Amino acid sequence: MRITRIRLFEVELPLVHGFETSSHRKTGLTHLLVEATDADGRVGWGEIASPADPYYGSETTDTAWLIAERYLTPTVLGATWETPEELEDSWRRIRGHEFAKAGFSAAGWVLHAHATGRSLAEALGGTRTEVAAGVSLGIEATIDDLLAEVGRQIDAGYGRVKLKIAPGWDVEPVRAVRAAHPGLDLHVDANGAYPDTAESGAVLRALDEHRLTMIEQPFAPRDFLAHARLQARISTPVCLDESVVQLADLHTMLALDAGRVLNIKVSRMGGLTAARAAHDVARDAGVPVWCGGMHEFGIGRAANVALSSLPNFTFPSDVSGSDKYYARDVIVPPVIARGGIVQVPAAVGLGHEVDLDWVRQNASRTLDSAAHAA
Repeated sequence: MRITRIRLFEVELPLVHGFETSSHRKTGLTHLLVEATDADGRVGWGEIASPADPYYGSETTDTAWLIAERYLTPTVLGATWETPEELEDSWRRIRGHEFAKAGFSAAGWVLHAHATGRSLAEALGGTRTEVAAGVSLGIEATIDDLLAEVGRQIDAGYGRVKLKIAPGWDVEPVRAVRAAHPGLDLHVDANGAYPDTAESGAVLRALDEHRLTMIEQPFAPRDFLAHARLQARISTPVCLDESVVQLADLHTMLALDAGRVLNIKVSRMGGLTAARAAHDVARDAGVPVWCGGMHEFGIGRAANVALSSLPNFTFPSDVSGSDKYYARDVIVPPVIARGGIVQVPAAVGLGHEVDLDWVRQNASRTLDSAAHAA
């Protein structure tokens, strides 16, 4: 196969409900969309879901655009490949920039699925026809506001709720939600907000009393030892997210028992190939996984659904319906959750059509390699 044209779109969509984490609040998202066309006219789409600011990680929308334009686009236009792994080998010398790579990886996988006449899930080796979806809820102004939002999501059929926490917003909101919903599959995510101190340890041990499914990423990404010490002191499984960027990080987590659950994010790990490999390593180690999200538009969300069809995704994934985040998504039909369940598309490729007119209407900048070549 040979990619002959790349188009990039920087697209901004408003969120239907503002979302606050330990680092910042957002009311809309700006992501980059990658359209790759091969020599036979087949089209594959991917999404670069990097945040606008360097709070989750070091990448931003602007850095991703730079890497996509200056390095990844010229690299893939000059490559001949038969499998997505071979395509990704073409940019192996580019260090880091996993979010940018992930968008091109997904576009390559979708092209490969089209070329082989399979759905993206089938091409990845998925076995499920439907996946359980959970929701992630941000920090609210009051506990009453949080309880109202939790209630709305439960009424919508979601059986798993993840709460963002931060120092000062942790034990009390969790206690309130647990009291209101004793049987809820509930877990918390700190995005690395807690310092490794005795005070933080006391807070996290207090959370251990509320029958949480997991405590996700309490400490800084590179601090495997702090996570290992915490896991040794609490019964709630520690889940790692930002800490695991490469497979070597996953092996470190396993060797130190720094986490007993893995959040696999396609963007964080640099694409579907690495995400699938992490699934396999975790499966062989007996560690359950789930697919985390970055508030992806429909293209990235559909790729997450396909990945979540692999057998070791045993916890609900962050693949809730598009309507939870966006009044109008960039794909048709949007991702739909019914009773907390999302169907895995069986159609060839991504399983959704990209609404190109809507993409163009919301694009603040574009790049077309064909125009540059001309």
